[in-house]
Order: sequence, then structure tokens, then C-alpha cells
Amino acid sequence: MKRITIKKLLETKPVEEQVLVKGWIRSLRQSKSFCFIVLNDGSTQENLQIIADNNLDGYDEFSKCLIGSAFSVHGQVVASQGKQAIELQASSVEILGKTPADYPLQKKGTSLEFLRDIAHLRPRTNTFSAVFRIRHELAQATHKFFSDQGFYYVNTPILTAMDAEGAGEMFRVSTVDFDSIPAGKKIDWSRDYFGQESFLCVTGQLEAEAFACSMGSVYTFGPTFRSENSNTTRHLSEFWMIEPEVAFADLEEVAELGASYIQYMIKHAFNHCHSELVFLEKHFEKGLIAKLESVMDNDFKKITYTEAIEILNKSGKKFEFSTEWGKELQTEHEKFLTDEHFKGPVIVTDYPKDVKAFYMKQNSDGKTVRAMDILVPGIGEIIGGSQREDDFEKLQNRITEMGLDQDLYDWYLDLRRFGTVPHSGFGLGFERAVMYITGMSNIRDVIPFHRTPGSIKF
Repeated sequence: MKRITIKKLLETKPVEEQVLVKGWIRSLRQSKSFCFIVLNDGSTQENLQIIADNNLDGYDEFSKCLIGSAFSVHGQVVASQGKQAIELQASSVEILGKTPADYPLQKKGTSLEFLRDIAHLRPRTNTFSAVFRIRHELAQATHKFFSDQGFYYVNTPILTAMDAEGAGEMFRVSTVDFDSIPAGKKIDWSRDYFGQESFLCVTGQLEAEAFACSMGSVYTFGPTFRSENSNTTRHLSEFWMIEPEVAFADLEEVAELGASYIQYMIKHAFNHCHSELVFLEKHFEKGLIAKLESVMDNDFKKITYTEAIEILNKSGKKFEFSTEWGKELQTEHEKFLTDEHFKGPVIVTDYPKDVKAFYMKQNSDGKTVRAMDILVPGIGEIIGGSQREDDFEKLQNRITEMGLDQDLYDWYLDLRRFGTVPHSGFGLGFERAVMYITGMSNIRDVIPFHRTPGSIKF
């Protein structure tokens, strides 16, 4: 008999039919003449209750199995007298795999910190199976949203020679035997594998621009890397980015696209992962569903960076970081704008050019660029984007001004040499979006195996 998933079983409710299910024990308790087995196979947040009478073959063995043991159960679907609509009356139970007494997940209430050290086992918990089902659905929603909007999916390189963000926080990729180089001797990168210094990418944006300038609308969805030595709850060394690029679009158009994308993801999660959201609200973030509904159902306010600074300075609130014009907005500033002042999502535009990347379109005031951040309650920035500089001379001068190697960016300048057009795009850190929608407070808990300073265990 072919196995049926618990998800499909609970959806179809084939009462009186014979079925075969397989999964892991979530709980097992014995009564006088039978035992209750609660089974989960990972297909759904919901469990299946199974009744196994003590006259079944192997009862004395399987009824003593511990949480985490794997069973194959054949039986008849019957109407339940409990909370679920159906349960399974077992006719046979086969042990597929036992867990010993030292199984790390035997105890309830295991901390998230402890589970990060056994990341290979944590998907077996209710919490992480919920988080990663939502993550899966948000990935599916991403592809559907952009495909329905007429975008093409582009796979951009992971290996690069360029520091696209200019921050210098990149992982070097090399085949050089550094132990053989005498101390103090300069490395000849021309002898390295690629013939020049090479790194893991921090973004796929620049390459996506090349495709946008021929195919109109494209998006990337892939891994990116930062060697920033940060151990905060919001930073990873390896993470996934979604980066759409749109030809003939200005900043206002991609800001609207970004807002629509966020709302689409939330709606998709509501439609496909409602039980997971209810569970996470109960155990991790009270008011999670109401928070998400407030973003899903409301317009995004729009202000300039200058207006944001004025609001912060007039608030009377003491901030840890300076609110002087020209300084970066910090998370505490962003959360004040969304959580306290506007009580909803905000789009901030026209940032000082000195705190933004070289490729952003310069405004006529000479001080600001056509950049935007989308801020949401509870987390702050979730999207960062800009209108890209499409003027060849201005971009070339900005590259020189920032001390970047023009030879590396010559191909990027070609996009302005040959048929330049206005174009814009943004980046969304996928893990930050998953954090926001699941209510998890640490970014390490929304990626299967986290890479952070000092951590590459799995």
C-alpha cells in the first residue's frame, strides 16, 4: 500500500478507509488495554492520533518506544471523539527506527540556543518545522509574484572580483598556498586561479542590471556573503537575497513594487501556513497575526530621509545613535518611525549620497541620491533599493571619487555607454523577511544551517 501523508489525510478525511502512514512519535501514552500514539511526518503542523490495541503484534516493544522513534502504521481511519475530526485505528505497527534515552529532544522546553548547536535535529521540533514550512512557502511566493509580474529569473554568479557595495566585507576565494609565501612578501594575484583577486559575492545586483538592460524585468534569488564580524540577532555571514531589477522604472515604481511584494508574501503565508502562524504567535510573538495584518491591509507611508530626521529630532525621544542629518538611520530610528510615529510601514527616500553605494542615481541637489528603504513595524528595514545612475559620466566620476578600480567596473559602465536607460531595483534579505513573518527574534533560527563568526559546524 502506498503511504499517504498526514497532511493529505487530514484534508481528505477518508473515514472507514484503510491507509498507511509513516512518521515520528511526538508523544506516546499507555492506557490499560491500548496506547495513544501521536505521529507527525513533517508534511503539516498538525499531528495524527493513532489508537493501537494491546493485542497487536509487537505491542510490548513499540508501546515502550520513546519520542522521536519512527513508525510505519497501517490502519482504518475513524471519526474522532477528540479535537481532531479523524484518528487512526491501527491494525499493525512497525518500528522503523528507535531513539535511545539520550536523544537530545526528549525533554520539553529545550532552548533555542541549545537547538542551534544541534541544527541537524531541530527541524524535528514543532517550532522549526513550522518556521521552515513558512520559509518554503515564502520562497514559492517569491517566484510566483515576480513571474506573474512578467519578471525573468536570473542566476547571477557567486564568485566575483568586485566589491559591489564598497564596504570591503568580502570573503576571499583563492587557491594560493599562503604558507609558502615568505612573510612580508606581496601576493601576486595574477598567479591565482582566476588570475586576479576573487571573492564570494555580496550581491547579484550588478549582473542583474545587465539582464534588465536587455530583458526588461528580472530578479535574482540566491546566496550572498558578508565577512562583517557581527554577532547580532540580525546578521549572518551567508544569507539569501532577492533582487529585482527593472528597466525604464524610476524609484517610485520599484518602491511600489517592493510594498506589493511584502504584502503578497504575507497573504501567501496566511493562505498556506495559517496553523504555523497561530502556533508561532502562541509561543513566540504575541500579536504576530495582527501585526502582519496591519502591513498586509494598509498603505505604506512615504517620507524623505530629511523628513525622517526632522521627525526624530522633534520626537523628544533619546536615541543611542545620533539623528544628525547625514548619518545612517539605525534600527532604533527605523522602529520609532514604524512602531511609534506612523504605527505602520514606511518608505523612506532620498538619502545622503555619502552613506550610500556608488551606483545610486544622484539628485540635482548634489547631496542626496534616489535611494529608498522600506521599513516595517517590529523590525525596521526589510527592503533597500534605489534608482540606478544611468548617466555614464556621473557614474564614472562616482567610481573614481570612491577609489574603486575602474577596470573592474568597465563592463558595468558599458551598460551606460550602449543604450542607457533609467532603471531601478531593490534587495530584500530573505531571512529578514522570514524573521518578520514568523515572529522569530534571531536570524539564526530562520535559516537551516547558520553561518556566523566562529560558527560553521554543519
